[in-house]
Parts: sequence; C-alpha cells; structure tokens
Amino acid sequence: MQPSPLQARRVRALFGALFTSLAALAALLTGASTSHADTTICETFGSTTIKGRYVVQNNRWGTSAPQCITVTDSGFRIAQADGSVPTNGAPKSYPSVYNGCHYTNCSPGTNLPARLSAISGAPTSISYGYVSGAVYDAAYDIWLDPTPRTDGVNRTEIMIWFNRVGAVQPVGSPVGSATVAGRQWQVWSGNNGTNDVLSFVAPSAIDSWSFDVMDFARNAVSRGLAEKDWYLTSIQAGFEPWQNGAGLAVTSFSSTVNLGGGTPGDPGGPSGPAACRVAYSTSVWQGGFTADVAVANTGSSPVNGWNLAFTLPSGQQITHAWNAGISPSSGAVTAANAAHNANIAPGGQVSFGFQASYGGGFVKPAAFSLNGTACTTA
Repeated sequence: MQPSPLQARRVRALFGALFTSLAALAALLTGASTSHADTTICETFGSTTIKGRYVVQNNRWGTSAPQCITVTDSGFRIAQADGSVPTNGAPKSYPSVYNGCHYTNCSPGTNLPARLSAISGAPTSISYGYVSGAVYDAAYDIWLDPTPRTDGVNRTEIMIWFNRVGAVQPVGSPVGSATVAGRQWQVWSGNNGTNDVLSFVAPSAIDSWSFDVMDFARNAVSRGLAEKDWYLTSIQAGFEPWQNGAGLAVTSFSSTVNLGGGTPGDPGGPSGPAACRVAYSTSVWQGGFTADVAVANTGSSPVNGWNLAFTLPSGQQITHAWNAGISPSSGAVTAANAAHNANIAPGGQVSFGFQASYGGGFVKPAAFSLNGTACTTA
C-alpha cells in the first residue's frame, strides 16, 4: 500500500461531508462562531473563524483518540494529539486553517471558488512551529476542480510539504525535481483513488514563507493535471500527524485571491473594467440601521468575483453582514462576494446587506466602486 497522507480524502469523501454539512446547518441556525485567543476545539470536525476571513478546523477523522486544537488570533496549535496510526497508511487528521470552501463550509467573504484564468495573483504567507517526538508533515493544500464546487473532493490536489518528520511520504511516486516560486522541490505525482495528487516536497524544513499560490497552480496546468478554465476552490495550511503532534502550530496565515486576470474574450474572466450601478436602501432607527445593497453589472462582460469598496460615514460601524464579507467594520470598507454569488452576468445583479450602529445624524455613503471601477448610484 502506498504510504499516503491523502488516502484520507477517500474517508472524508464518505464521512466528512455529512459531519461538515451538519456543522454548516448548525452555523446557519445559531450564527457563525468567531474565535478569539485561546479558543479550544476538541469536537471531531469542530471549526471556528479567525480574522473574520479564515476557517480553522480540528478535522480529526483517522483515529478515535482525542485531539484538541487551541485557536489563536493568527492561527492554531495542536493542544492534544493522542495515539498513533501506521506510517504506511493515512494520517490521523488534518487540523488546518483555510481560505475558500471545504465540504460546504466556506470562509467569510472568500473569493473562492474562482476560475484560474480570472485570478491575477493569490499571495499567501505562512509560519509554522515544529516539535520533536512526533511523526507528521506540515502540509499546504491547494484544491482545483473543473467546476466551482464547494462540497466534496476536488479533481486535483496540490500539496506543498514544508516539512516531514518520520517514515512518511506523499501519494504516488517521485517524478523528478522542479523550481517553483523560486525554490527547489522534489516532485511526486499519483492518484489516491479519488483525486489526482501533485506534491512538492521541500529538501529541508521551511519555517515560514510568502509566495503566490498561482505559481503552483500553473505548474499543475503545465503537467496536464488541471486546465486554465478550472477553479481554485480552497487554500489550506496545517499538519497531517501520524504519531503524537501536540505543540505543532500554524503561528500565522494569510491568503488573498486577486481577481481580474482574464483576457478579452476569455469566458473565465472579466473582459475589461466593470460597469456597474449600486442601489443602497436602508431602514433606520435611533442608533442603528440595516442596509440592503444591490450591485448591477451594466457592462457587456461577466464579472467573476467582486469587491465593492465604499466609505461608511463617521460614527457608523457594521455589526453583522449577510451574503458578503465586509472588512473592516468602519471607515473605508470592502464587501467581498460570498461563494454563491461571485459571478454577475451582464445585465444581472447580486445583493448583500448588513446591520450597523451609528451616532449623530444618519448619512449614506457617497460613492461606490466595483473591482476598482466607479459605479453610478440608483
């Protein structure tokens, strides 16, 4: 049997969707959980959010032994990781932090899924903390699929192994070496029975690094493991432990997906600047209000992924939003599409809303811009 940390995806394909779908339902009913420093998660598939834009998940699926993670403002560490599993099989778990969608659980305000041809860049930064006395890999996952799916297993998985300790190896077999994003890697390729896997293994441990996810996505395209019109659905960073693992940590994580990489005539991306119209309607009471925002594409080209920028008047602060992720909560803010409303067809529109508090007299924002282009107002 190939030693494969990713054979676990077959288990997740069968069972992960059930548990995560239940978690997503609970979030809809009770409201999404947002972490603060020293939040501890021991539930098998428990998750929370950090920075208002990333999901941290415990994701223990390969063992019945307890595992707990402590979530910080910038990442997480494994607080408890009991038991061990054979190193010639799948790991115990994949505690991780991610931007995008994982078994219907999408991070707030994510631009993912996004068509590769519509992405101008996907800068990311990661810092790991390692320990002795454990067998594991530090894994950075990039998921690609022909469709903008938010559930289940994608067609191709790219793994970047920042570190590996013990007798573990990626799925498949070595196919040579390559320089990607300015670093040298040993490259492995294979299939775990559910999806293709392309792995880049660092010759020595990397503690921290900033790079562009698209460098690895383009490499997968060049090897025939993806196409330019496929979708990037998720960017994840964490650990796959086989033995022990307490103390392993992601000390910081950031991921941004910049849209607008399409070329004229490319159905996967915008064909030039967006032309737009914004309708901003409110319901106001003393000290608070709700806003419903409709964004219309008045141009002739589709918008694949959107960011609407506007400035909240002084004294206004957002307390809750729906159908978009909005940050920061006051001043010059940006509303980013959710996974289900990323695309605006010519002549079409999307809507989102938020609740906010205010002080003094109530005033509406003066101007809006969509993906950097000024919009008219209705």
